[in-house]
Amino acid sequence: MAGLRGKVVLVDFWAYSCINCVRALPHVEHLYQTYKDKGLVVVGVHTPEFDFEANPANVRAAIQRLGITYPVAMDDHGGTWSAWHNQFWPAEYLIDQNGRLIGHHYGEGAYDVMENAIRSLLGMGLLPANAAATGGVPAAKETPELHLGSATQFGLDSSEVNDGGNGMHRFSAPGQPAANHYALNGRWEITDEYARLAGSQGDIKLRFKAAKVYVVASAAQPIALQVTVDGKPQPAVTVQGSRLYTLYDGVADGEHVLVLHVPQKGLQVYSFTFG
Repeated sequence: MAGLRGKVVLVDFWAYSCINCVRALPHVEHLYQTYKDKGLVVVGVHTPEFDFEANPANVRAAIQRLGITYPVAMDDHGGTWSAWHNQFWPAEYLIDQNGRLIGHHYGEGAYDVMENAIRSLLGMGLLPANAAATGGVPAAKETPELHLGSATQFGLDSSEVNDGGNGMHRFSAPGQPAANHYALNGRWEITDEYARLAGSQGDIKLRFKAAKVYVVASAAQPIALQVTVDGKPQPAVTVQGSRLYTLYDGVADGEHVLVLHVPQKGLQVYSFTFG
């Protein structure tokens, strides 16, 4: 950071499979494009949440796909994350021209607050009162993030033949999962990070409250997922590679049941997030 003395610096921790980060990135890019010629330096720090996010090719592809034009440092082993004592995705840290940390923000939202702080350091006036933006911050009462890997598993509502933990399991899904839960059907391998379909086909049922549903998933070969919401067919979603995919893009919050049919083995599912 010593080489950046005299500049206002915004450090943004993110991961490309994190929907909260993806929703916040356009605002970071806006700050960079608006103030880069006025004394602002933006540095992205990509710290992976999942192992596949440590692949440089995956990160480069995500940077291009998401339209990021400011520099991004790869923090594959979390050394920078730990040095900053960071605990959140996304997280922003604002540093003044003398190298002092003067502010931070965790999560989405408050975009106008961060922009005004930057403008103040650059000797500019505050934004107009009507310029505050929420940027699509999700409602507080929607379904929380659901992880399928055993290390952080949350929300599983399925009976299984053998005991829980890592390894092969044959799951039987209930007629409808409990609210804010998911259920697996078929033969799945559970690992620390993900659930992988080991049988010839399988299903995931998801009962959620939100307008949108995203999945972090991976497949070595293209797999076309069949999606229904409340019994109504939705556009198929083809998983190829390791990243975040949109399963359902509704317009208003509400409680729904999504059924994801996986027609062939090999799909790895890491997490579901909502918006």
